Amino acid sequence: MNSPLIQLLVLAGIAVFLILRLKNVLGTRDGFEQQPLPKPQERGRSGPDFEVIEGGPDLDIVDHVDEDSDAAKALASMKRIEPSFNVTDFLGGARSAYEMIVMGYEKGELSDIQPFLAEDIYESFVDGIAAREDQGLTVESTFIGVRELKLMDATFDDDTQDAELTIRFVAELTSVVRNAEGEIVDGDPKVIKRQKDTWAFARVVGSDDPNWLLVSTDA
Repeated sequence: MNSPLIQLLVLAGIAVFLILRLKNVLGTRDGFEQQPLPKPQERGRSGPDFEVIEGGPDLDIVDHVDEDSDAAKALASMKRIEPSFNVTDFLGGARSAYEMIVMGYEKGELSDIQPFLAEDIYESFVDGIAAREDQGLTVESTFIGVRELKLMDATFDDDTQDAELTIRFVAELTSVVRNAEGEIVDGDPKVIKRQKDTWAFARVVGSDDPNWLLVSTDA
């Protein structure tokens, strides 16, 4: 047997020996081996599926008045005649109108607010301002803001489609009255006073005129 063949056999024997040793040290893949963790399954909902119940109460109404009240029925009738009518939007407009009307009267400037006043309310404002001017009195006011606003009542006439909404306002403002000499005869510019009013606004629902008119004022 020649020398190269002997060397080849020796090397082959060494290789087999090393393979057997490695198997003893590392083990095989037939024993314990941590398997890949399964992907977590999406948790299913527990309990019954949520169902949307159609035909429930109109939140735009019941957020402001009791569901079974006459006022709620009146508001529902208004929305049926005029689907674009929204109680929450109306109250937002009433808040702005209140400030504008109060300040218009305090300053004696009625031209901008006349479109929002019923005729008898406008005339009473004119008389009040005239009486003030006859006495040489002027009013200086600063409107702080409406702190509370609540829809107190709503009525609707199915025959005439006349609607009326009554709102309670609680506002804060400063106000002083000065005489012809500029002296303060009432109020304090540094004192914030709270003013409470209950006003009613009316309109024919479904008409082309979108303006609600102030038809009554009570403290």
